Amino acid sequence: MSTKDGFKNRQLHIEDYLRVIPAEQGKETGVFDYRRIADDDNTITDFWTDNLLELIIRKDNLNKAYLQVKRNKGKGGIDGMQVDELLPFLREHQSELIWQLRKGKYKPNPVRRVEIPKEEKGKVRKLGIPTVVDRVIQQAIAQELTPLYEEQFSDYSYGFRPKRGAHDALRQCRRLADEGYVYVVSMDLASYFDTVNHSKLIEVLSRTIKDGRVISLIHKYLNAGVMEDGRFIVTEEGVPQGGPLSPLLGNVMLNELDKELERRGHRFVRYADDCMIFCKSRKSAERTMEHIVPYITGKLFLKVNLEKTKVAHISKVKFLGYGFYRFRGKCHLRLHPKSEAKMKNRLRELTCRGNRWSNLEREKKLREYVRGWINYFRFADMKSLLRRTDEWLRHRIRAIYWKQWKKVRTRYRNLRALHLEEWQVHKIANCRKGTWRASQVLSVALTKKILVKLGYPSMYDQYLEVYENL
Repeated sequence: MSTKDGFKNRQLHIEDYLRVIPAEQGKETGVFDYRRIADDDNTITDFWTDNLLELIIRKDNLNKAYLQVKRNKGKGGIDGMQVDELLPFLREHQSELIWQLRKGKYKPNPVRRVEIPKEEKGKVRKLGIPTVVDRVIQQAIAQELTPLYEEQFSDYSYGFRPKRGAHDALRQCRRLADEGYVYVVSMDLASYFDTVNHSKLIEVLSRTIKDGRVISLIHKYLNAGVMEDGRFIVTEEGVPQGGPLSPLLGNVMLNELDKELERRGHRFVRYADDCMIFCKSRKSAERTMEHIVPYITGKLFLKVNLEKTKVAHISKVKFLGYGFYRFRGKCHLRLHPKSEAKMKNRLRELTCRGNRWSNLEREKKLREYVRGWINYFRFADMKSLLRRTDEWLRHRIRAIYWKQWKKVRTRYRNLRALHLEEWQVHKIANCRKGTWRASQVLSVALTKKILVKLGYPSMYDQYLEVYENL
């Protein structure tokens, strides 16, 4: 079998799925002619040339993309190929892959639909997982486009950008609040990534990207479709979350909003599709909201969730999981109640007696979660909250051990191993209270110090450790 034939057999093209599409869905998906919808001549010609695709498919760029995909790991797409299988496949078919990309004959696969629960009960976030080969190509495109668009992006955009993050966005929020901008328009775009208008996005991209082959390739990815429960679904709008290129495309689209806000002289902070516009008075904020919503819906063709988009004092809003409060004229960060509830629900899951984990597994999962959670929320003022949470968490851990020590003789053996007085061993071992109340009695034996030695984390102690080093 030739290399070309092998590649075609391994690669699952969209035509393979067209037979399951109803007749009314089987519309032509030709290459989009971006030049037909360009509104103006606001283009960049001094950097990116007609040879952009050649930069994308350079060997060093593709190798870098492969290494990044390998580091990110993740599950395979609809073809079943996993990251571990990627290297041998690329070694065998790299030349054919590059030839198809150069000639415009490469056809991306549909993405695999995955749903993950949102914070709101009953709601899910839809992800689209590309094949590992498509992930490499998308990563290669993103690597070449990112430096260019970084020059164009606003200083007040922080999401999915190099050397910028959520904490930088929060610091900017505090600075603006300290300057007196204490009323905000909290923008909520309804299902942003699922509702991006393809024509508008291609128009915006074409102002900068002058290589039509790259525009065509990006458009093919937008139109690749979704496989859900064995059924092919056409994607006429949206940028599927889950691919390396999606965050960049999302920022390119919302950069139009950033530039409009800057043109109008507004102070704002945007992280991906979460945006807060800062004003000095409620009336000014209401006026801003009244004028900016028509721009978003009429010019960018995006949907604004009017139920969640609101004008409020900064102390009443949630941004990136944080809340805000004013004290002695300064803005401070706190843990938002919804984030607190989410954290406790996760701790309940990790300390559920019915999950059938070993104690070592539970300790490891708890340590990993607490370490990541504390690292993200380290800027919040929450000492008293974490003290209470630690007491509650230790209570749940003791309940697990009490349930494991079912027999009285087992309790005797384990309690003596903890070097308790004999009268204490006798009293605790013969306790006839329910699990939750008995675990309170067990606090004499399984102290905080012992639980830490066993590997269980103290949220308060870890918080103090990172808080003091800020």
